[in-house]
Amino acid sequence: MIASMTGYGKAILELPEKKVTIELRSLNSKTFDLNTRIPSFYREKELEIRNLISETVQRGKIDFSMMVELNPAARTQSLNAELIKNYIEEFKNITPDVADADLLPVVMRMPDVISYKQDDLNEDEWNQIRATIVEAIDALNKFRTDEGAVLEKHLVLNLNNILHNLELVLPFEIERIETIKERFAKRLEELKVDVDQNRFEQELVFYLEKFDITEEKVRLKNHCEYFLKELSETESNGKKLGFISQEIGREINTLGSKSNHSEMQKIVVQMKDELEKIKEQSLNVL
Repeated sequence: MIASMTGYGKAILELPEKKVTIELRSLNSKTFDLNTRIPSFYREKELEIRNLISETVQRGKIDFSMMVELNPAARTQSLNAELIKNYIEEFKNITPDVADADLLPVVMRMPDVISYKQDDLNEDEWNQIRATIVEAIDALNKFRTDEGAVLEKHLVLNLNNILHNLELVLPFEIERIETIKERFAKRLEELKVDVDQNRFEQELVFYLEKFDITEEKVRLKNHCEYFLKELSETESNGKKLGFISQEIGREINTLGSKSNHSEMQKIVVQMKDELEKIKEQSLNVL
């Protein structure tokens, strides 16, 4: 079962004095890239949070957000009187005619005028928050797995379309060989020269071997079956799927260059279209 690199997970913890909201978002990335937004009060736990996420979330660009809303009853606030005076003096220098009472509402909206105090982080609270982070991670991983199931359906459809088109090549493959033989015979007839028939047959066989696509068909089928097998593995491996799709592309390109037949080339174009969809979707596979 494959998983997607894009996902979202959220968990909320309601404590008597605060509400903690944990959110995790993930996007495509070749490596594991973690960005965290943590309130300063919990900065001491950042390394532990990073380790927890890196151990349970595979590659991708991960955004971790921790938001804390304190209940009004739990807030212990105090006014920074000295800072308020300094703000008023600064404003008076700019607008000396304005009264202090009129400036006060503006000053009260300035940074750090009111400070809120909290008790030190205790272990019991942190254990609850940690469990909430794990819950959000589980939600993210489930989202990735669910989206991976949708991706898998599309990839299987695209692979089966390539295999179906490969079967459509067969009648044109036989037809084009006969067409080449007839074209050679007609040219020789037009030249009105005597040729050694045995030598002609040898040269014709040598020439036709350059257009033989038996090996390409076998390898293309094997690569497609290998891709389908990897989709059903327990571990999601988007990089490996990307490598296999490159091999599929090489065989399709060789088929196109050897086709020498308009209808076969149309089929090859359809195969390339399906492959482009596979490559695009594989970039999102974990």
